This record gives sequence, structure tokens and C-alpha cells, in this order.
Amino acid sequence: MSMSFSGSPFETGSVGQIIVSAITRFADRPAIADAHTVWTYREFGAAIARYVAALESLGLKKGEGIAILSGNKVEQVACQFAAVLIGMRYTALHPLAAATTHTHILRDAEIAALVVDPYVVGKTGVGFAQGVDCLRHVLSLGPFAGATDVVALAESATAGLLEDHADPAAIAYLFYTGGTTGLPKGVMLPHRSIVGPAILQAADWDLPNADIRFLAVTPTSHASGIILPTIFLRGGYVHLASGFDAAGFCKLVQDEKINMTFLVPTMLYVLLDAPMLASSDLSSLQTIVYGAAPMSADRMREAIGHFGQIFVQLFGQTEVPMCMTTLRKVDHDPARLDRLGSCGLPVASVQVKLFDPDMREVGVEDPGEICIRSSLVMDGYWKQPEATAEAFRGGWMHTGDVAKRSADGFLTIVDRTKDLIISGGFNVYPREVEDALMAHPQVANAAVIGIPDPKWGEAVTAYVVRRDGAVVDEAALKAHVKTVRGAIWAPKTITFLSSIPLTALGKLDRKALRIQYGAG
Repeated sequence: MSMSFSGSPFETGSVGQIIVSAITRFADRPAIADAHTVWTYREFGAAIARYVAALESLGLKKGEGIAILSGNKVEQVACQFAAVLIGMRYTALHPLAAATTHTHILRDAEIAALVVDPYVVGKTGVGFAQGVDCLRHVLSLGPFAGATDVVALAESATAGLLEDHADPAAIAYLFYTGGTTGLPKGVMLPHRSIVGPAILQAADWDLPNADIRFLAVTPTSHASGIILPTIFLRGGYVHLASGFDAAGFCKLVQDEKINMTFLVPTMLYVLLDAPMLASSDLSSLQTIVYGAAPMSADRMREAIGHFGQIFVQLFGQTEVPMCMTTLRKVDHDPARLDRLGSCGLPVASVQVKLFDPDMREVGVEDPGEICIRSSLVMDGYWKQPEATAEAFRGGWMHTGDVAKRSADGFLTIVDRTKDLIISGGFNVYPREVEDALMAHPQVANAAVIGIPDPKWGEAVTAYVVRRDGAVVDEAALKAHVKTVRGAIWAPKTITFLSSIPLTALGKLDRKALRIQYGAG
């Protein structure tokens, strides 16, 4: 009997191959844990297989979309990788985003199944999923009203062999990033955009010499989730924390003998200022990866003084996950503030050029937009051909970040062409906040900028013109934005003005705001 196969002999591998290979290679080693559960690789594989059976029993199949709204827990990771092995398209919903954002993403991404964590949605419920026509199943990671308990379904399922059925060229992850229109847009990441970073991180980052014991304190819907395949590729152990606070972090590092973690700069600042830091034994730490926001060079020097030269900085974005440049341990020279302020050197297999607005390459120490060519780059924006064409103009992927290149090749980010605010490691587009503010009936106009902040990296700062006779105050508007958009987008401060500065073309002049109010 003859057999036929489809596909190309030049295809790259899939995310599922990394997972299945790790489970086969490292069966009896510890794989993943949270506060309640510890799984070996063999147990992890068995759990994934049960979730595959559970999802397939609901009629879910290859090519369909699945979204997960969850905190960090082992069941969430098992369900995610089960969907990826089936060949489904995985979308992470941010636990801190507003319900309206979730609803938009469910519709736009054509999600067939939503999986929620009862702890995350306990107070608000799953009403945001009502009326989403494409959605066939609302599942929960444990008992929850209005949802099918997928954990119970998996526990009673008859698992088959753990096999990868995904098409490597298909979209593995459809992740959403903020848009200048105020609505998030989907970034299409095929398997190569996840597999490539896993391999490059294993090669280019200074990972621990011993068996990796990784602590995930940021949401796995964020950067930590892209790091997980790298840890599994190396047969490492992942401990999932439910959140970050300095005392809890120090205790977990000590108790779990953690030797690697990922932190955003805000977390590092909190840790450096924590009273218990001096008395905590964090000597097991060999690698602290940081990124997702600019890091103060002075505070990094302080961190090196406490922890030693164990830091690795990443620079990436959703469109090119995690791996555009790296500042390695050896480059964290406390005597070189200029070096500590840089984002490092381009990663192998990633071409980086700095262009002016006319696509001419700029010279040494001249500012230019960071543009990328690499197999890691996204396939484009989901259902947005015009935005995709704009991002790929001139045959390069435009990041929207402006940097200078030193004579020895190190890149330092100096500005962002899209006015992006990075607050606490999360991306906030000013327009998103402005739209939320102006949705209030007593607001006539609003402008939002990021102001450098020692805790948040950048603080979301709003300037509002009230309507005649309006009495709305700062607290009410902050609460309004939190309700409409989410806690991340709520301004740290709001200043009321009689008018917003405009350019000669009548556009909002953020540069003038920064100069006038001391942010630039």
C-alpha cells in the first residue's frame, strides 16, 4: 500500500516537535510546577495527551482558533500545548485587559473555543463571550458557572499517543498587540517564529551551566510564554508563580533553588528596593533575563553590584518574538554606562539595519528606525493587508523603534516612532487611552504621553480638556479608563488643561506636551 505525504522538504520544525521531543528525552526529570502541582516530563506529556483528547472530543480541530485567559498554572500550559499539537491557532488573552478588549479579540481572531481560569474571571464572569458568533465552546480550568470544566473532561478522557499534527507553515500563535487605531491587531506567528527563538535563546543567551530551574513570574501570556519552549528544549524545570512581589520572589528562589528567571525592569526596581533583599540567599541565581521595557543604566549598575554580572537583556517585539538583539553577561560592564544603556548586538540569523524615513541607511551614531529581516519575522497582521504592507515596506520589517548604532555595533534605542509607552513592561499606545478618555461624556479632548518614571519605566500620563460645565475629576476618569480598557491603560496622573497643543496641521502635538510638562 502506498502512502502520500504533503508539505515541503524545506519546512522548519513545529512547536509541538519541541514539546514531544522533550517529553521523550527527559521523561523522569521534573518539568513544570505551580503552587499546587509538580509534574515530571512523563506526567506533563500524559496531561497534554488527555487535554488533546478532551479538546478533540468537543469537535475542535486543526486550523481553528483557541483563546486562553488564565493566570500561570500547569493546566493552562498543558491545554495550550495540547491545542498546538492538534494544529490549532493559539491566542493568549491578557489577564489585565478589559472585557471589551477580550470580546474584540474573540471576534477578530475567529476563536472557536475560549478557555478561562476561574480565578481570573471569578468576579466578572464570562459575559464578554456572549454574542460572539464564532465561539462554540466556553471552557474553564476547573468548575465555573457558564463554562464546561475542561480539567474534568481531560481527567476522564482516554488519551492517545502524544503526536504533533500541526502544519509547520501554519499560524501557531495569533498574538494581539496594540494598534494606533485603538483596537488591538493580530500578529500571525507561524511555527518558525516560535521555534526559531527557542533555538536562538538556547544558543545566544547565557543560560545556567547546571540544569535550568526557571521561575516564571510574568504572565505566560506575555514574554515568559515564549521562553518556555527554550527551557523544555534543554530539559529544564519551570516553576510558575501566580504573580510578582519581592518577598514571594525571594522565597521561591531560595526554596526552589531557582537559577534563571525573567523580569521586567519595574520588577527589578522593586526587588532592589525591597528590605528583605539583603537578608535573602539568592546565590542560586545564575541568569536573570530582562527586557520588555527600557532599563535605567544606573539601576542596572546597582543590580550588578548586588547580584553580580548575571544579566542578559533581550530586545524584541510581538512581530519578532524575543530575539532581535541581545546584551549578554560579558557586556554588562558596570564601568560602561553607555553599554548598559544599549540593547546589545543583533542575534545571529537576524539582519538589522537602521533607516531614515526615505529608507536610506544611516551612519554610525545617527538615529534611524530599526528594521529587520529574519525567518523569525511574523507572517503579517491578521486580516489587515494594509497594515502588513506598511510594516514590510521596502522589503524590511519596520519595528517603529529608533536607535543609534555605535562604532562597535551596539544598538541604543533613543525613541519610538509610534509613540508607544512601555509601562511596567506592558505596551500602551497613547491612542488607546485617549479613545477611552474621550468616550467619557464630560471629556472634550485628551492627549496621552509617557513620562519617565523610576518605578514603571514610563508612566501613562494624560492631559484632558473637560467639556463646558463638566465636573468630572481625576479619580473618576482613572476609574473610567480602567473599566473601558483595563488597569494597564489607566493613567497614573491626569492634568486638566484649557486646550491641547496642536501642530500646524492641526494634529495633537505630543512633542510640545513633553517639552511643556518636563517629559522631554
